[in-house]
Amino acid sequence: MFSSLLSTLSVALAASAAVTTIVPPGLQGTPFQPPPPPDLSGTVTDSDAIASTAEAIDQKSGPSGPPNQPINATTVTAVDGQIITSDSSDDSAPTRRSLRPLARRSPGVYETVFTGSGTGPTDRDASIHGTAFLTFTTVDNSTYNIAACEAFCDGIETCVFVNLFYELNNPHLDAASSNLVCAAYADVHTAAEKTNFGGQQLAPLPAGKTFIQDSSGFAAVSLVDPPTPEGYEFIFGPIAAANNAPGYMGFAFLDRYDVQACAEQCNQRGADSQGGECQFFNIWRALVNGVPTTYTCSMYFIPTDATTADNNGQGSLLVTESRGYRRINAVIDGGFEDFQLCDDFCFATSDSTWIGTSPPGGTDDATIFFFQPFAHNGNAVALLGSADADDALPGTLTPAKPLVTLPGRQYSIAFFQSSSFSPPAQEAAAFVNVLWNGEIVGTIRPGFANFEFFQFTVTAVGHDVLAFNGGAAPAWSFIDDVTVFEL
Repeated sequence: MFSSLLSTLSVALAASAAVTTIVPPGLQGTPFQPPPPPDLSGTVTDSDAIASTAEAIDQKSGPSGPPNQPINATTVTAVDGQIITSDSSDDSAPTRRSLRPLARRSPGVYETVFTGSGTGPTDRDASIHGTAFLTFTTVDNSTYNIAACEAFCDGIETCVFVNLFYELNNPHLDAASSNLVCAAYADVHTAAEKTNFGGQQLAPLPAGKTFIQDSSGFAAVSLVDPPTPEGYEFIFGPIAAANNAPGYMGFAFLDRYDVQACAEQCNQRGADSQGGECQFFNIWRALVNGVPTTYTCSMYFIPTDATTADNNGQGSLLVTESRGYRRINAVIDGGFEDFQLCDDFCFATSDSTWIGTSPPGGTDDATIFFFQPFAHNGNAVALLGSADADDALPGTLTPAKPLVTLPGRQYSIAFFQSSSFSPPAQEAAAFVNVLWNGEIVGTIRPGFANFEFFQFTVTAVGHDVLAFNGGAAPAWSFIDDVTVFEL
């Protein structure tokens, strides 16, 4: 019994000694487990994978079946090099209604891209078999009705090109009483893509096989940038070079140039353990041997600009229509990098964008540090818990101003947390409450852990107030790279 008490007392004294020998953050102590430096060596754009997948994929199509079919949603055709077939049961890459064209335009103004041929009884032509097919109709064939076909394109938000041609021996066109087909596309095609010569036996024998005559192409003349998706800001483009930068999270191929669909891919991309959520995307069109082949959506956890867009293509693949968009962070200076009161080591309870407060009787329980060894990225980081270990009370950190948010919209609160400054026994009680308008929306109890990513979803009421509450020295919690993104 006496031996057991001595053993228990020894453990307690040892733990107490461990606490007293900890040099706290405010005295520039050394973390028990320092955060590892960021390693971005494996996060540069995988241009080879994108190019090889573009060479292998086939996204081309054209009219089939009866006319006036509804326009399909934008479809994800490949993810990180894996081609998704039309009969795939993989639900990880959702499809979305196409809301944004390659380029919007003023209706009614078109130019001829190529003219048709083959108007005699035995002459033959071919229709377009290409990317970004939308739908088709038939127009009055009492004349070669170019105006009606262009008007059909005007009625489709995403249409920028039409292919007008006669198709013979196709019974699917009987209901429309016309064999003059008008096919709408969300990308411009050339005569080099006239590869569909027909040849199907659609009508009962002794009728002949289908064939094409007088196939012409017309493209919209007036083109402007597509609208910027909500929650993003337009950064660059269109240019003939794709982004080639660190922070790469992977890519998806779309079946048409759809900025909104690319933004949704970024929003839904799983967080990177080192960089967090997707914060930037680059959408561009790939031409292979001069022919539109696919539409690439590359995603990044580090925002960038046109200075890193230096990939013009590889081999027969050329980059065109490249645009970059950055996700808008409702938190100003979520990485605390605006805190620069020194160039070596210093801390304070507030700066121009963040305010730290202590409960009654507390001292420096929520602070901002300029000291690279403590940070997840960059040179600055926030700390919850008394900086000098003057008390064991939790502090509260909040942005200096309410967030600019839209009422009723959902937002993702994300951040990195580290509680590895003290030894595991002292960090076991570490906790952080995430508050939204004064209400706790999530609590983490990480124990002893180096920088890890956490995310919570909230609904905005407008001018929302975010706060982090926690830390109880020596169970300190460092907070860094805070984001609030609209979902």
